Amino acid sequence: MIELQVTRERAGLRLDRFLALELGDLSRSRLQTLIADGFVTLNTGRPRARDVVRTGDVVQLEFPQVEKIEALAEEIPLAVLFEDEDLLVLDKPAGMVVHPGAGNREHTLVNALLSHCTTLSGIGGKERPGIVHRLDKETSGCLVVAKNDNAHRELSRQFAARTLKKIYLALVAGRLKTNSGVIDAPIERHPIHRQRMSVARSSRGRSAKTEYRVLRSGSEISLVECKLHSGRTHQIRVHLHHLGHPIVGDKLYAPRLGKDFHRQMLHAWKLGFTHPRTAELMEFEAPLPPDFNAALGRPL
Repeated sequence: MIELQVTRERAGLRLDRFLALELGDLSRSRLQTLIADGFVTLNTGRPRARDVVRTGDVVQLEFPQVEKIEALAEEIPLAVLFEDEDLLVLDKPAGMVVHPGAGNREHTLVNALLSHCTTLSGIGGKERPGIVHRLDKETSGCLVVAKNDNAHRELSRQFAARTLKKIYLALVAGRLKTNSGVIDAPIERHPIHRQRMSVARSSRGRSAKTEYRVLRSGSEISLVECKLHSGRTHQIRVHLHHLGHPIVGDKLYAPRLGKDFHRQMLHAWKLGFTHPRTAELMEFEAPLPPDFNAALGRPL
């Protein structure tokens, strides 16, 4: 179970929107279904998705049992960094979609997982078995997968509480003026370009904080380490673009830059969390992919 308390900044929102803002890895439609099916309480009562939350309200989310999985198993090789009876940590390659969706019914990470594992958690729904969090299609690196519902609940709680360690590497355009800093700027859906996110101009934005440090600097591109203190959609891409140094190869936020790169140069380098069963602190690192090393001229 996940328990959330409504802050003054979130007061006045619909319940489904409040949960979508707090739990970025569950879609709003999925949350509306969970509310309608009685898996969400508001101050111990059974709410509707359109109910308005107020400062101090307590929202509890209980996850349902496993749903029937409809995706097909495919024998696709996986780079496994760790595996036990509760979870897997993978090094996702760039170009792989995490779960099936419109236009992507096959060749996803979920299809590969269904061939690799005998069991996966069903909390994320029949389209997303085992998926606790996502990476963009073009983003490579560390991703944790839950094999059972107990592991999924605990990992989701850690994501919601922002206690996980998430460090990315990005190749960005130009030379940064400062070697380190913090970008603390809320993020919202772009008012015109609906596929994009942007730094918020209103109070409806979701709080987002990224700590960055330059590892290598050049006149055309620089290698930047980004530590996430929140997990908003496109957060690093939006924040670095806002800083004036967008990720090269990012066709959505900087289409004129990095045309020599076949994908956005973003890599989920390190991931740390508490094991859901043993409470052991665990940290993992996904090696820098070949396209990063090629761009840098030598391995990190």
